[in-house]
Amino acid sequence: LGLQRVDFRNPLAQAILKATNPLVLPARRLIPATGRLDTATLVVLLLVQVLGTGLLASIACLGPVLPGQLMVLGLLRLVHLALRTCFLLTLVYVISSWVSPGGYNPASAMLAAIVEPLLAPFRRLIPTLGPLDLSPVFAMLAIEFFNRLIPSGFALAGLACVPF
Repeated sequence: LGLQRVDFRNPLAQAILKATNPLVLPARRLIPATGRLDTATLVVLLLVQVLGTGLLASIACLGPVLPGQLMVLGLLRLVHLALRTCFLLTLVYVISSWVSPGGYNPASAMLAAIVEPLLAPFRRLIPTLGPLDLSPVFAMLAIEFFNRLIPSGFALAGLACVPF
């Protein structure tokens, strides 16, 4: 939200802040922000992802899990989560533009602030076909391409896991 300069007076943004503040505020005291990037939030996200990945790996794998393997796997899973979130937010943005075009809603305003910077490069390259804007389709294709391009799974980290 901070990277895209979302209006923090938005009620939905305030709810997200209140839900995440117990984890992020203590980290902000220790980790300074670098420019527009909130590094404390990124560190907390990575830590939560690594802990969750460690729990899943300890349940599913036969051998011990090394910290380096967990960091790599947690980082990859975090990138996949970010790309999947961008894809879903773009899809919700497109559907909401069909349901209530031109109307104001705090959720759609926050969605627009997040998704519009993702669509801007595609809008410069792809002309609109009358009222039809194809940039979200190409943006979602690009997001899915990068999501599939980045390796995932326990095999990449060299873990011997039991298949489910």
